[in-house]
Amino acid sequence: QVQLRESGGGLVQPGGSLTLSCAASETSISIDAMAWHRQAPGKQRELVATVTRGGSPIYADSVKGRFTISRDDAKNMMYLQMNSLKPEDTAVYYCFMKRLATRLVTYWGQGTQVTVSS
Repeated sequence: QVQLRESGGGLVQPGGSLTLSCAASETSISIDAMAWHRQAPGKQRELVATVTRGGSPIYADSVKGRFTISRDDAKNMMYLQMNSLKPEDTAVYYCFMKRLATRLVTYWGQGTQVTVSS
């Protein structure tokens, strides 16, 4: 069974930077889509960024120009470089991966907390 684990969350001051990582427990599978979602307290979960294999990244308007998503297919890892962080970026960030083998399979991580505060 494939599991995803996020790392890199923590407390950072406004204007600071943070890099999140997500690793799949298996590297022998082929991942089609990878994405980062986040959920702030009392808010709906939202898509932050996504990238398909061989495709171009897509970002939420709120993070364009500040966040960069990337993937390492040899290791089945995904990263989110976050710059110029704002208090409104405070949320639990979730890793998501999707693959199409004999059927569509999706995976979610348990989330990592990012807090932007002075």
